[in-house]
Amino acid sequence: MRTVIAGGHGQIALRLERLLAGRGDGVAGIVRRPEQASDLLAAGAEPVVCDLETASVEEVARHLEGADAAVFAAGAGPGSGAARKKTVDHQAAVLFADAAQAAGVRRYVMVSSMRADASLEGTPEGMDPVFADYLRAKGAADDDLRARAGLDWTVLRPGRLTEDPGTGRVHLAPETGRSEVTRDDVAAVLMALLDEPRTAGLTLELVGGSMPIPEAIDEVAGVEGS
Repeated sequence: MRTVIAGGHGQIALRLERLLAGRGDGVAGIVRRPEQASDLLAAGAEPVVCDLETASVEEVARHLEGADAAVFAAGAGPGSGAARKKTVDHQAAVLFADAAQAAGVRRYVMVSSMRADASLEGTPEGMDPVFADYLRAKGAADDDLRARAGLDWTVLRPGRLTEDPGTGRVHLAPETGRSEVTRDDVAAVLMALLDEPRTAGLTLELVGGSMPIPEAIDEVAGVEGS
């Protein structure tokens, strides 16, 4: 299988690239800066330099040609303002989905965020205003993806991310409640979702838990899409 990952230099993306390459899959990561290429090569991935904030659908579609799956794991990142939440977390996600459809890549996995909600009004008490903008942007991207009949999509919404070693045990469900999850386990779940076509049409939350990842995937695979 060949997978193309948007946001290929992200912490989850690099972990996923190592997992996919480690089992012999082809994997390419789209990055914005040429100096990031060496980290992707070290992870076993092909680096593709392309700025999703300025690229055309046609340009991105060329990078997706021949792929079996696409993963959107890009994000404006900490320290970015509200404007880039819109241009990366929302608009670049829409662009990448457009490009996947143009290239004929049906399997598409979105790395979203717990509490993502395009209809979020104002700034809830105690929440940073830019984080509220982020949740709205991610929610809008999710809504756009879930409205597409031309993609076999899955939306994954992890809880608070940690750097702890992965456990291989998670709680994966349409609703889990808020908690944390390791980046290692997020990457492992992403790979398992790519392998399981029955998870298409699902929006899933992910936190740490007690169920081995293969069993967690099998359990949700029979749940109707949300």
